[in-house]
Amino acid sequence: MDIRTFRLVATLAVALASVTAARAGSPGDSARVAAIDLGSAHPFQGDAPVTLTVALKLRDAGGMQALLESTYSNGSPNFRRFLTPQDFAARFGPTPESIDLVTRHFQAAGFDVERATVAQLNVTARMATIEREFGVSFHSFEVPATADAKAYRFRAPVGAARISAAIADQVDAVVGFDDRPRFHTMLRRAQGTLQSRPATVTPPPNTPDPPGKWTVADLAQYYDVTPLQKRGISGKGRTIGIVTLAAFTPSDAFAYWSSLALQVDPKRIKVVDIDGGPGAPSDASGSDETTLDVEQSGGLAPGAKIVVYQAPNTDQGFLDAFARAIGDNKADAVSVSWGEWEEFLVPGTQISDPDAAGELHAYDNLFIQAALQGQSLSAAAGDSGSYDAADFFPLPSFTNVLSVDHPAVDPYICAAGGTTLPGLQEYVLPSGSIFPVNVADERAWSWDYLDGLCAVLRLDPLDCGIFPVGGGGGVSLVFPPPSYQDGVAGMRTSEPKQVLIDLTQNPPQKLVKLPAGFVGRNLPDISLNADPETGYTVFYTSDVTGFGVADYWGGTSFVAPQLAGITTLLDQNAGKRIGLLNFALYGLASSGAAYSGSHPPLRDIRQGNNEFYAAGSGYDPASGLGVLDVAAFAAAIR
Repeated sequence: MDIRTFRLVATLAVALASVTAARAGSPGDSARVAAIDLGSAHPFQGDAPVTLTVALKLRDAGGMQALLESTYSNGSPNFRRFLTPQDFAARFGPTPESIDLVTRHFQAAGFDVERATVAQLNVTARMATIEREFGVSFHSFEVPATADAKAYRFRAPVGAARISAAIADQVDAVVGFDDRPRFHTMLRRAQGTLQSRPATVTPPPNTPDPPGKWTVADLAQYYDVTPLQKRGISGKGRTIGIVTLAAFTPSDAFAYWSSLALQVDPKRIKVVDIDGGPGAPSDASGSDETTLDVEQSGGLAPGAKIVVYQAPNTDQGFLDAFARAIGDNKADAVSVSWGEWEEFLVPGTQISDPDAAGELHAYDNLFIQAALQGQSLSAAAGDSGSYDAADFFPLPSFTNVLSVDHPAVDPYICAAGGTTLPGLQEYVLPSGSIFPVNVADERAWSWDYLDGLCAVLRLDPLDCGIFPVGGGGGVSLVFPPPSYQDGVAGMRTSEPKQVLIDLTQNPPQKLVKLPAGFVGRNLPDISLNADPETGYTVFYTSDVTGFGVADYWGGTSFVAPQLAGITTLLDQNAGKRIGLLNFALYGLASSGAAYSGSHPPLRDIRQGNNEFYAAGSGYDPASGLGVLDVAAFAAAIR
């Protein structure tokens, strides 16, 4: 697929001290703290070797796309005839001559070279050798401690890396110059500003536990997974993959499953450390994210095996984790709940990442490989509603811009959105009286339904902590619409007057102006309950407070692994991999079968919004195509 890359405002110059810290803190830390340039990295890191990942270009992009379309076209002779990694390498991988050319070039420059996957090389050398080869200078930067994050240092290049003309035609991207923490989780908890009582539900969602204390058993009942489970469909013979950037404590997941009387193999979890792994579990690193990913996916599919691909929170670690999960091809379904604003991957702007050139294409190549292998990828669409950039450039220090998250925005991934369950929520006011909030129908998730409560508390939505919050969704400014979205009613184009401005500067500094009217991929694709106020119970061992059981957790972080668990059930039910869900989902919508009949496979969400886009009939960027009726969907796609 062609990826639109556009150049805005200024030439990339690694303005780390002014913009990096807005997105470089520990996961969830959105405080903008200036990164201090400590000068050359050599005194801090010595002459220790550094490994870079070289992503090579694939062959025959047109043939690859044509094969994808026929693989997912019901009636085609290629329908669900998926490739092995060896098949993919033979048809679309870099040629042996290309690999040899790049290998010999780096070896001659003083690098050690190792073939990692179909289209990736690991090249290792001293920092001075890397600086000479790519024309950069490594500096160390320090981000001071804040109230909710420790101080830390990272290495980054000053100047844009250049790839030698001798190999430039063979290489998509070189990743690993910058080792700062980069990605955030899509995990939310009930708003701390508001004191709530356990919600009562009217009308009841017909689940054992009330919203806010849901387990996978409640989700299975509400979204009609239970009929499959009653037929013995448990994910047996299937494998779930979790791509994550934090370690976890496996006993938490087993305790969670045991509390639900789920019978699981005590050896079902395998942990694969990528690039040395992310270190020990900790709250600051995002270990709660990995924990819930494993609990949710494995709880919905108790018979499935689980492989956790855990990497350092760096651009290189993230790319390498996907490459391993897809290159192994062991996982039938792979979920991820980490991401970043897609605009960081557009080269040539003031906010571009140092490794941006070609990196987006390297990811895209991996994801289309997964789709051709029949691996079902799902990614959390975000928890800041239609304003994903606010996680990195928080209000009121910056202007708000409509924005979406990568990798959920990639067309070869099922983007997981969020809803709020119906029912009565009760909040305790300072006077001790109860403020009732009634959600009549399942709705697209944002917290605008709490505006009245915040008004009573005399707080504006920002100070109240309810804006911008909601299921991620909107329009990509990078990817054009994929074929499965062609002709689907409700698709939007990008909005005008979207300018990111740093309001802390005097005068205010314009960082990036986003294009209006771009016809881009819309997301999310499908949604499930994600609102923490109607959310879930998590078993988690904190490195600060120890083991505990907590309620009212949410975020699209839950939906992505839930889709992975559900997909392994669909695979077992079909007797084979079904691959990327998007073709089947939009195929039902295009045929008119999505919401029709006595037992439709999808349920339309027509209430609510995600801060900008309103839910309505059919597709919308607030809830996608709605929510699944899993048993009916399984029957429809079998």
